[in-house]
Amino acid sequence: MVSNVIVVVLGDIGRSPRMQYHASSLLKERFSVKLIGYGGSKPIEYLNSHPSCEIKTLTQPPQFNQYLPVLAAYILKVLWQVLTLIWILLRSQRPQHLIVQTPPAIPALAVCWFYCRLVGAKFVIDWHNYAFSIMALTHGQGHKLVRISEKFEGFFGRRSDSNLCVTRAMKDDLKKRWDIKAVTLYDRPPEHFGSLTPEERRTLMVKYPELSSQLDETKRPALLVSSTSWTEDEDFSILLSALQDYDRSEEPGLPRLLCVITGKGPLRDLYMQQVKGQEWSKVTVISLWLEAEDYPRLLASADLGVSLHTSSSGLDLPMKVVDMMGCGLPVTAYNFSCLHELVRHKENGLVFNDSMELAQQLQDWFREFPSNKSRDQLSPAIQQLQSLRWHDNWKIQALPLFSHQ
Repeated sequence: MVSNVIVVVLGDIGRSPRMQYHASSLLKERFSVKLIGYGGSKPIEYLNSHPSCEIKTLTQPPQFNQYLPVLAAYILKVLWQVLTLIWILLRSQRPQHLIVQTPPAIPALAVCWFYCRLVGAKFVIDWHNYAFSIMALTHGQGHKLVRISEKFEGFFGRRSDSNLCVTRAMKDDLKKRWDIKAVTLYDRPPEHFGSLTPEERRTLMVKYPELSSQLDETKRPALLVSSTSWTEDEDFSILLSALQDYDRSEEPGLPRLLCVITGKGPLRDLYMQQVKGQEWSKVTVISLWLEAEDYPRLLASADLGVSLHTSSSGLDLPMKVVDMMGCGLPVTAYNFSCLHELVRHKENGLVFNDSMELAQQLQDWFREFPSNKSRDQLSPAIQQLQSLRWHDNWKIQALPLFSHQ
């Protein structure tokens, strides 16, 4: 008998890689999967074409905030999400398990818990971060909505049947904060994140003229890549300041630098407007949104990756670093409390604490471009991370939670 699993993310499915990877692994283990979330970005092709995968998109809520006060608009948005999500769930074939991503927590955790108790399914939460800590970045730690969100997450988190989380630090905090037992499932690169063939690189260049106009040269610039969600927990000004120092450096021999920023988010236009105001001679910055299959190709083409992720809770890790290393791309990452669980300075990557350190690292890294002794030194540790891919790790850590019963 085939077991059914519902995978829920109250966000853009195509921009929720970890939940897509959960769905992919469940399909590979012969589960039937229904993936529920918002549209907007194209999901990975494996999910789109798999006969045992149904992708169901939720209807986006109206822009209540355009004509209502903030609190009233928030309440109406939540009510809309409750009704649209429960409507799709009630029309679904009864699952044996449901796994939901948090954040966002409100109202996803409550709706999914209620549905699981109604149909007798196992309720599984995958903790990526805390919704209340993200909300606190905007409203402040003492705001009423932040306090409500924290109590909400704890209440429904304790009522789950199983939990996954992204770091050991989060596992310990869940136990201490709410007495929730979780299994640590580190992000690992999927199989299609790897080296690039010449044909794949040519395809990438043809598809994105912004790249080909810069990189199809005899003496190409160095390629720096940073992936960001353009939110408050990633301070893009750190990278801007470092790039400005790089451009002003009088050190001879530094190559021109093409910095490609991928991702979508609310602060994109603000920062890209700042970029347009710069008069740089050695640095060019462009912003791209790539299709799912093209993102790893860009990473494999690059010379260095930058992560600006700081973590609102200090307990999650940037998946973008895993993606970069999965493609063999060395990374320099902004330092925060549990980063050491993924990046170890000068062992498998670089770590910086401010824009000055990042600027110095960029100059050191590209000093002898295109040759790079530092990259050669990091390669063995990066290859070790590449050896354990997402699905192999998922089978060890997560599959037991979905045992056929």
